[in-house]
Amino acid sequence: MTLFNEFPWTEKTNLVLTEANRLIELSEGRLVIHDMPTMEHQDIVHALVRKFDQWIAEHARGRVYFAPVPIRLWPGKFREPDVFLYLEGASTLAGAAYAPIPDLVVEVLSPSTRRTDAGDKFDEYALAGIREYWQVDPEARAVSIYTLTGERYTAAGIFGPSQIAHSNLLTDLLIRVDELFAS
Repeated sequence: MTLFNEFPWTEKTNLVLTEANRLIELSEGRLVIHDMPTMEHQDIVHALVRKFDQWIAEHARGRVYFAPVPIRLWPGKFREPDVFLYLEGASTLAGAAYAPIPDLVVEVLSPSTRRTDAGDKFDEYALAGIREYWQVDPEARAVSIYTLTGERYTAAGIFGPSQIAHSNLLTDLLIRVDELFAS
């Protein structure tokens, strides 16, 4: 992860640079450029998107997206979660410079983002009102699911190898944890 702190960054400069197809986030006037994801990371993202798409098709509601798409949490705070989902209102994204607050976000932890994903983003996503936050940990081969209670997340479940992860928000969505790490 690279930080450029030579001068304050604005929403405009952040949005221009995101068009360069890099994983860039604006945080507290600092520009954060993340390392490119690994193939394992992308395989996990792909598996999750397939599972979410299947759930959406079965329930005829919602839309799933994946990085790089900036989400504006509040003025001056942009994040790009690995996967995010809307239950309603997904059509409002067409032509927008950034996405509005989703219902669910997923971060796949990596050595360069682990601290931010488990720390800063954990708090920021809660403050922004994102109803459910998933952290997928390739090292532990685990999925941690957090549900928004007031302005804080509470653990809805931590699911490891041979277990089935389930969402409180997406009723009857079941994901075999081992399938996320199959490749």
